[in-house]
Amino acid sequence: MSATLVEWIERFLRHLEFERNVSPHTTRNYASDLEQFHRFLTFGPDGEARPEPELEQIDSLTIREFLASLYQRQNKKSSVARKLAAVRSFLKFLWARGAIRSNPAKLVATPRQERRLPEYLSQENAVELVEAPQAGTPLGKRDRAILELLYATGLRVSELVGLDVGDVDLGEGLLRALGKGRKERIVPFGGKARHALEEYLPARDGLLRPRMASEALFLNARGGRLTARSVGSIVARYATTLAERLKAHPHTLRHTFATHMLDAGADLRSIQELLGHESLSTTQKYTHVTTEQLVRTYNATHPRAKKK
Repeated sequence: MSATLVEWIERFLRHLEFERNVSPHTTRNYASDLEQFHRFLTFGPDGEARPEPELEQIDSLTIREFLASLYQRQNKKSSVARKLAAVRSFLKFLWARGAIRSNPAKLVATPRQERRLPEYLSQENAVELVEAPQAGTPLGKRDRAILELLYATGLRVSELVGLDVGDVDLGEGLLRALGKGRKERIVPFGGKARHALEEYLPARDGLLRPRMASEALFLNARGGRLTARSVGSIVARYATTLAERLKAHPHTLRHTFATHMLDAGADLRSIQELLGHESLSTTQKYTHVTTEQLVRTYNATHPRAKKK
């Protein structure tokens, strides 16, 4: 008896987790997107139940109908593109194992994305943000170390919360980050972040609970590993205390790190390595940011640029 669609999806998710070493966060996204695709196949756009299709019955028209149903539900183009990528990867997995003769998703074009420039902070706002926590308490010292390290390294929030104490070399000013695909890279950090970590580490011992061992660098108030969601709340909370009451999240500091490095003369290849980007094209979006800043500066300062 051949496997059902649900069984194939479960096999695919195990393949992602155990063979391709995809992060738990990415695996959950794939699971959610494919569950939605399966629900569309078995209930249709009108919500009426219908028999689960054979694998070979899933064609490019079926996939386009699925995308149309997403647009009808006001999904953003970026969300639709992600779900299409999940379906495409799943069907490629089926094709590679001989379950289908071809991948019909290859015939479906990815929705064209609106170009959005990454949001970043000015140097003044970045400094104000990282210095916002009051360092008189263990949690204040922790928050200062978190903000300093995010700005100093451009780490993804998942990489930050995944750090263990042993991943950080204070003497050398280096840390070992586990990025996408569980690829390791070495990232340097400067004196401000080192000082914040030196202040935090003794306070970290006070956050540990009796008989509770944890190698995590950043702990919550109960002594467990801090989550990405909690770090997001920490960044957002301090951003609202600033004079300009900014909206910021951990990725804002990642964008800020890259933009300020580029503004100061760092080359794209170096920034690509520091950020852990697979492709240089992903890093090149920061050139648009600095070019816009250059144009604004020119228009504001050159006497022949001002409109009469």
